Amino acid sequence: MATLILPGEWIKNWEKTGKHEFIQLCKDLTEKTANGSEIGDIQAALYELCWNVVQGNLKLDLAASVLGDIMELQDDMPSILADVFSILDLETSALEEKIKRDHYTQLVGACLFFVPEAILKERLDPETLESLGLIKQAHQFNQKIVKIKTKLFYKQQKFNLLREENEGYAKLITELGQDLSGNITSHVILESIKSLIGCFNLDPNRVLDIILEVYESRSDQDEFFLSLIKSYMCEPLTLCHILGFKFKFYQEPNEETPKSLHHIAAALLHHNLIELEDLYVHLMPLDAVIMEEHKRDISEAKQIARKLVMVVLPSDKSEDKEKDKEKEEEKNEKPPDNQKLGLLEALLRIGDWRHAQSIMDQMPSFYASSHKAIALALCQLVHLTVDPIYRSAGLPKGARGRVQHPLKNKRAPRPAETFDDLRRDTFSMLSYLGPHLSNDPILFAKIVRLGKALMKEYQNESKADVRDKLDTLLSCFLSIADQVLLPSLSLMECNACMSEELWGLFKLFPYQHRYRLYGQWKNETYSSHPLLVKVKAQTVERAKYIMKRLTKENVKQSGRQIGKLSHSNPTILFEYMLSQIQWYDNLIGPVVDSLKYLTSLNYDVLAYCIIEALANPEKEKMKHDDTTISSWLQSLASLCGAVFRKYPIELAGLLQYVTNQLKAGKSFDLLILKEVVQKMAGIEITEEMTSEQLEAMTGGEQLKAEGGYFGQIRNTKKSSQRLKDALLDHELALPLCLLLAQQRNGVIFLEGGEKHLKLVGHLYDQCHDTLVQFGGFLASNLSTEDYIKRVPSIDILCNQFHTPHDAAFLLSRPMYAHQILSKYDELKKTEKGNKQQQKVHKYVAACEQVMAPVHEAVMSLHPARVWDDLRPQFYATFWSLTMYDLAVPHAAYEREVNKLRVQIRAIEENPEIPMNKKKKEKERCTALQEKLQEEEKKQLEHVQRVLHRLKLEKDNWLLAKSTKNETITKFLQLCLFPRCIFSAIDAVYCARFVELVHQQKTTNFCTLLCYDRVFSAIIYTVASCTENESHQYGRFLCCMLETVTRWHSDRATYEKECVNYPGFLTIFRATGFDGGNKVDQLDYENFRHVVHKWHYMLTKASVHCLETGDYTHIRNILIVLTKILPCYPKVLNLGQALELRVQKICTEEKDKRPDLYALAMGYSGRLKSQKVHMVPENEFHHKEQPARSVTPANQQNGPGSTGKPVTSMSKMDEGMSEDSDRGKDKSQGITKPVNKGNSAAAKVTTSNGNGAVNSTKAVKERDDKEKSGKEKKEKKEKTAGSTPETKAENRREKQRDERAGKEERAMREGKEKTPKADREKMKAEEKGSKDDKVKAGNGEPIELSRERDAIKESKNKEKGDRSVVAGSLKSPIPRSEAAESDRDHKRRKIDSHSSPSHSSSVKDNSNEPKETTSKYYVTYNSLSRSKSREREMEKNDTDSTQGRTKEKKEEKDRKDRKRDHAVNDREPSQESKRKKDENGTNTFRNSTSPMCDSPLSAEREKSKRSKSSSKEKADSVKPERTSSGGKKESRHDKDKSEKKEKRDSSGGKEEKKHHKSSDKHR
Repeated sequence: MATLILPGEWIKNWEKTGKHEFIQLCKDLTEKTANGSEIGDIQAALYELCWNVVQGNLKLDLAASVLGDIMELQDDMPSILADVFSILDLETSALEEKIKRDHYTQLVGACLFFVPEAILKERLDPETLESLGLIKQAHQFNQKIVKIKTKLFYKQQKFNLLREENEGYAKLITELGQDLSGNITSHVILESIKSLIGCFNLDPNRVLDIILEVYESRSDQDEFFLSLIKSYMCEPLTLCHILGFKFKFYQEPNEETPKSLHHIAAALLHHNLIELEDLYVHLMPLDAVIMEEHKRDISEAKQIARKLVMVVLPSDKSEDKEKDKEKEEEKNEKPPDNQKLGLLEALLRIGDWRHAQSIMDQMPSFYASSHKAIALALCQLVHLTVDPIYRSAGLPKGARGRVQHPLKNKRAPRPAETFDDLRRDTFSMLSYLGPHLSNDPILFAKIVRLGKALMKEYQNESKADVRDKLDTLLSCFLSIADQVLLPSLSLMECNACMSEELWGLFKLFPYQHRYRLYGQWKNETYSSHPLLVKVKAQTVERAKYIMKRLTKENVKQSGRQIGKLSHSNPTILFEYMLSQIQWYDNLIGPVVDSLKYLTSLNYDVLAYCIIEALANPEKEKMKHDDTTISSWLQSLASLCGAVFRKYPIELAGLLQYVTNQLKAGKSFDLLILKEVVQKMAGIEITEEMTSEQLEAMTGGEQLKAEGGYFGQIRNTKKSSQRLKDALLDHELALPLCLLLAQQRNGVIFLEGGEKHLKLVGHLYDQCHDTLVQFGGFLASNLSTEDYIKRVPSIDILCNQFHTPHDAAFLLSRPMYAHQILSKYDELKKTEKGNKQQQKVHKYVAACEQVMAPVHEAVMSLHPARVWDDLRPQFYATFWSLTMYDLAVPHAAYEREVNKLRVQIRAIEENPEIPMNKKKKEKERCTALQEKLQEEEKKQLEHVQRVLHRLKLEKDNWLLAKSTKNETITKFLQLCLFPRCIFSAIDAVYCARFVELVHQQKTTNFCTLLCYDRVFSAIIYTVASCTENESHQYGRFLCCMLETVTRWHSDRATYEKECVNYPGFLTIFRATGFDGGNKVDQLDYENFRHVVHKWHYMLTKASVHCLETGDYTHIRNILIVLTKILPCYPKVLNLGQALELRVQKICTEEKDKRPDLYALAMGYSGRLKSQKVHMVPENEFHHKEQPARSVTPANQQNGPGSTGKPVTSMSKMDEGMSEDSDRGKDKSQGITKPVNKGNSAAAKVTTSNGNGAVNSTKAVKERDDKEKSGKEKKEKKEKTAGSTPETKAENRREKQRDERAGKEERAMREGKEKTPKADREKMKAEEKGSKDDKVKAGNGEPIELSRERDAIKESKNKEKGDRSVVAGSLKSPIPRSEAAESDRDHKRRKIDSHSSPSHSSSVKDNSNEPKETTSKYYVTYNSLSRSKSREREMEKNDTDSTQGRTKEKKEEKDRKDRKRDHAVNDREPSQESKRKKDENGTNTFRNSTSPMCDSPLSAEREKSKRSKSSSKEKADSVKPERTSSGGKKESRHDKDKSEKKEKRDSSGGKEEKKHHKSSDKHR
């Protein structure tokens, strides 16, 4: 009781204020009680008042009067007061003070007037009642109470049971079983029942039981019986016990509980007449038994699944059969049915979802709904709830739908009127239904259609608050799809219609949502229910059966079986099929063909399964050797291309997967993109492209499709459109391009660290090929607007997105073409004129308008100094054009048109083809033919416009600010080399562009220099290429060689296409083409020498690469050689040298590296077949054979056989800006003093007789030469540098020279001189002196070729990255000295050193420091002069002691000076170059200057050339013997000594001649 203490002032001043305050307090408390408060406060107030009376603090009469007044406040106040008295009674009876007990009894006695006696008798103790006089004796009162209680609670009243009172119960049954259709109500029947009970003394519980029995038999009269039971029954528990007793009766084995009993129990539960908890305990089986049964079902299902997967042996099969028999015997004794499920079904039938949900919660998930009756009952309930919303939103147009009769039960779930109402009950019902919605396909379709309606509403809604609500509903529908729709589809029997219906909903979801659903379906759903476990196992078994029998022949039958199986369980089927394809790639074709019976949903699931298989983290994407991509990935990629092309599958997921992989820096999956683009768009990337295909690829789109690819992929219009839409809709086109471009370098620098070099190269090629292919696809399929909108400008691509320049131009090139054409069309419309000239001018104007911003944009791509050599216009023109713009492939068009004509003829002649098909095929071929012809005409007009534009632009392409050498360097570095390895078409384009620039007579462009730099510098380029780049580089070299070969093979062609062209000027000034004298042009014979030199350089580079032993070098050079085989080798000895090295590779690599062996064998076979087309060297270029020669045919000047050292090769980045600036400064500083000399500096000859003209001078001219040489050397010494670097080089050079001198002297001492040789020398000297006088009279120096040799030699040694020709541009040295020292120095080297290996020479070359030209020239002049003089003095038997002393003194002086001047550290490379020059294969030399003005002088020239040639030829034998491994000379010592003498004598004459001509020239 709440405590409420009355203030003491109230009791003291009771009569004055206390009474009034107390009454007011009670009134307030009474009002609160009326408003719902507890009565505890009033009880406390009355208790406090009474306690003060008991204590004696307040008079009895005052308190009694107040209590009397209070009784009027509330009706139950006497009862409240009686409770207070009851408490005080207990308290006062325990007190020892009798006065207080007396006060209490007096107070109660005073209150008897307003508190009823009955209430007091209930509440007070019998002793208290006795003292108050309300009862006579307390003892008798107690006894009476005991008797009454016994009678009420313990004495059983005897009623009549059924057999004891048949008549009464018979009348009762009659009353209950009468027709209830009239005015008979439950109230009337209840009165009759009461009468019968009273009359026949019937047992009330038995009467209730009979009422339930009758209700069970008349279960349709729910309303009547429920109201009767409600009126009759007083205790719910009693009803529960009676029902429980009824249920227990059916709990025996083989008993079945009637549905009517379940129905009345459900009805009583629904109307709350009984509680579920009370009834549930009477039902069987127990929950524990149900849980065990569920677990047993799961384990059995898993066991079945295991058996289907396992291979069962025969003995195991017999044991399993026995176990199955035992189980069947056990099942014969049927257990009692599940009463809980029966009750659940009844509850669902009447619509009591609340109680049904409670029962289902007691069971394992989906256990209840796995029973078909319950599932159907629940489905029917869902039908009723969704019917209104389905009719308003989901019902298709024209459909009426089955009418659903609503439940009469008002307490059933309310039908959903809006989508939001579905959240109330429908979604929860579906969740409990789970996969067993499969029992009602109609309801399945309704739910799917409701989902479609919701998605449409969601997509059309723009208000934020409404959209939020729909978001919640959407997530609910996704959950239903995951938990109900897809599992239900798995349990349906091959229902293709349901699959298509479901796709109607799923296609409205983004692919991310769909794939998430498929993932849950595949990986989690099948383990959630025993039935699904079994279904999965059966599907796998069936899939195995089909796949074992799938072949090309039975694709149709197997395809139908696959389609049937895939309607229900596509994820399981496709997982197995993909696993088989990964093992057996020959299944791809039959599988793709067999997929034509799939539904749209199945195709989408297939796309997901493919992506999941590709992303499988457990599978390695590399083979175990870590050098190649795994075959399973290649198989899946091939499948992707074929499947996505043939069937309408959404590509977004796959494309996004590839994009994500690229973002993560993984390149393996680019294989997929490559296959998809190839198959869907018909764009094929292959390195094995034939020349015919390549030619077709330079035409229009139609020609490309017809003749450009191996596989004629027809009808790609729809598939390429689908691919384009997928890329544009998901904004993946540009990101993929940029990621591809960036990933190329990522392959090397990010991925390449741990991977095998071969794999890195393969991945790089794959990435590059995919970029080219993808760029081609976008260019040919995107509209102009789409392309321009998506691709940013070139400077943003390169600077902001860090796209490599070649890739950036690949993306931008189509945009420029589109813009130019659209601008051209605009200009044509504005001014109407049909004249061709007007059209061309408009085209040029359109080009200028479009390309002007591009010219500005490219300025930011390179440093400013680059544009001193190249104009941005030239750079942009080169990168923006394609082969389509330069030439029309008439032959390819003609070839394809002829093919179509043949096809038409074949169709006409084929009698088996039906007429209608014939007609269609002929129409198709004719249409194609017309398209090709129209395309050819269109391209022809376009090419003419482009060529006219180039003709107008060419004079502004190259500036005259720097030398042609610098210009060529920048052109090679920034334009030619990057693009020639980009693709096969670009390789051809680069070669054709060089030819075009030459044909256009472009100012400041030296064609000779360009070709020379290309052919002289292939080692580093080849070594740095990937496999595919090697193919492209080889194709580029082949095209360049084709042009050179064409000029080389016919004088008329050469004179028509090269003579009088600025590209063939041999004076490399910084200024432009000034008309060119005949003397400045390279004549035909000398051009042939140059070509031979190029072939020699190619051979030398090839031999070097083949001998390195490095995998990349060997593979790449073999690829390049295979590509250039039509044009090289043409010279027999070069071909033989190559053949030897290739044979060696075949022998060495047979068991080590099979791929190199295969390449080498393939090349070797083809090389042998080309032998018949090879010619001897003297037929290739004008070279007279010597009268006496011991050199075998297969040893003539072949770098492989003679072992000549490698010349200095220029690197790929030979035009680096620092070198260019340095070279430019030098050229500007040194061209002035020798301007006239420069005009002839490049006139050189390149045959083996290149020095024969000047090879026989009189001995008497030697003194003049010595004097002039000394003066020039002294001048040069003043200018020579003496850095620490050069000093170190000088010391090394000195040591080498000393070593060389000793060896040479030892050799000379062992050789004999022949008188015949001396006589020949004297004759040659006389002829030479006469000839020299004639030359001097004409004012033309004869030693020009020698001078140029020396100039080029020194220049090449100055710059390791410059080509041989580059060195001839800026010579500041007087030519006679340079020529003399160069030739003699070479001979000294040849005599004194065996040929070093190629690899060492290249190595030295790469480490060569770059020094000034003057340093090298001084050193070479002094060194070579000393050696040549020493040799001459000894060979000519001049025993003058004075001369010898002078010679030794000069030699000593020169050696001292050598310490202070620069010497190139690359000894082997120098030596090789000198040897090469002797054979006429060094830099091209022009001999077209009028050296001989008379026939006599010409004859002399010829004889001298032949002699010197024969001597030099003989000279090449010794290095041949010593080159391979430094072996000693063997059986030709005698021959060698003779040749040596000849060479020495001719060398001496040469030197004298040089001295004299040099003096004259000065």
